Amino acid sequence: MMSATPPPHSLAGPEAERSLLRHTLATLAYRGGKAVRDAPDGFADHRAVPSLRTPVEILAHVGDLLDWALGLADGRHVWHDAPPRPWEEEVARFHEGLAVLDERLAAPQPLGFSAERIFQGPLADALTHVGQITLLRRMAGAPVRGENYFKADIAAGRVGAEQAPPRREFE
Repeated sequence: MMSATPPPHSLAGPEAERSLLRHTLATLAYRGGKAVRDAPDGFADHRAVPSLRTPVEILAHVGDLLDWALGLADGRHVWHDAPPRPWEEEVARFHEGLAVLDERLAAPQPLGFSAERIFQGPLADALTHVGQITLLRRMAGAPVRGENYFKADIAAGRVGAEQAPPRREFE
């Protein structure tokens, strides 16, 4: 087994926590972007089983999670269920929500709740739901190509629809 010494971290404390949250958002943008990009016609409303949310309902929920995370960053613990919009609007809302939250995390104001709570609640849930959309793409016959995400070019602050091209995809 190979053992490697990790590089020293240049940040400590709250700056490191914010850095990790911002990298999480960039990861969510990268993975989520792959999940929603080039979705086939009819995919947004595909219902795999009667009791499962459709992809557009899941994506709307992710938008709600990002809104919640922004509220938590500002010290407000408020939840709101927004009705799903058309697919392209929800895709835009996803990236806009990431951008607004990333901007807030990059600002110098203290967080209203801890970085750990913001991660364990809305951000971890959003990552889970992006995985669901990816799985539903496969079930709908339009799979997202797998990738070695460790090698992906993911950078804090890059949260829009435009992402770096994949470095190592596979079937």
